[in-house]
Amino acid sequence: MYVKGVGPARAEVLKTKGLLIVEDLLGYVPFRYEDRSNMKTIAQLAPGEMATVIAEVSSAKLAGFRRRSLGLFEAVFTDGSREKLLCKWFHGAYLEDRMKPGVRMALYGKVELDSYTGDLLIMHPEFEVLSAEDDGDASLHTGRVVPVYEGAAKVTTRVFRNLVHRVLESLPPVNDPLPAEILSRLKLPDRWTSIRDTHFPPQDSDLRLLNAFRSPAQFRLIFEEFFWLECGLSLVRF
Repeated sequence: MYVKGVGPARAEVLKTKGLLIVEDLLGYVPFRYEDRSNMKTIAQLAPGEMATVIAEVSSAKLAGFRRRSLGLFEAVFTDGSREKLLCKWFHGAYLEDRMKPGVRMALYGKVELDSYTGDLLIMHPEFEVLSAEDDGDASLHTGRVVPVYEGAAKVTTRVFRNLVHRVLESLPPVNDPLPAEILSRLKLPDRWTSIRDTHFPPQDSDLRLLNAFRSPAQFRLIFEEFFWLECGLSLVRF
């Protein structure tokens, strides 16, 4: 509750995820990762590439299908390059209250050409609203391999990213409970490095290994859980 950016209200929400103390938060690892290092303006986008764009909502509408549940939500985005980008979401009625003209957003997805208008298009892009309310460093959310956390009510993945980074920056390195002999023999990274790299992977990280939970940092944390489990079972047997 006393971590900057949490407070009593968010603390109650985090409790629903079993997050009561700072150690719980550090153990709440991302469930996937996105490579948002390819940052471009709209004018620089090319069909077929995966890219991240920071842009502002110019206009938005929900297409008038008979069944509202199948509604197609369309939003046009612009940026400093003065070009426009069209984004579409099926079943997008829930976006009406979130994507208003003037809202600044980070968009990530595969760039295509709209078959009707010929405009640049991203279907169902991942997105995050960029607002003053969320005061985390923008470099945490774009221009890098970005961790994606399971949200909890209004505590979004972006909020989790800010909170975890804030905690990591404020704490001294934790002691490593694994024996040094095991770390050396298995060439495992230390615990603090593993925690940091699991939440915020280095720029040269392999995205495939990360999303398979087989990066060196992830492997070490998984190994530690099994190590202590085996130790516990050995004590029970004897």
